[in-house]
Amino acid sequence: MKSVPAARFKEQCLALLDRVGPDGIIITKHGKPVAKLVPIHTDSVKLIGSFKGKIKIKGNILSTGVKWDAES
Repeated sequence: MKSVPAARFKEQCLALLDRVGPDGIIITKHGKPVAKLVPIHTDSVKLIGSFKGKIKIKGNILSTGVKWDAES
């Protein structure tokens, strides 16, 4: 994993944003890691609908199971 001193990150921020890899970039201050720059993955879009037909819902998921009367 690549690490970059904070001063260099400040100077080259836009260029580093263009080159950030899947492992990310560690930003250091005085040789100690303080932050990690990671790319945003759009793979989460694939999750929508991915469990269709794989999950079974038992019971009424919109109910607590407790019967009550609003007038009492």
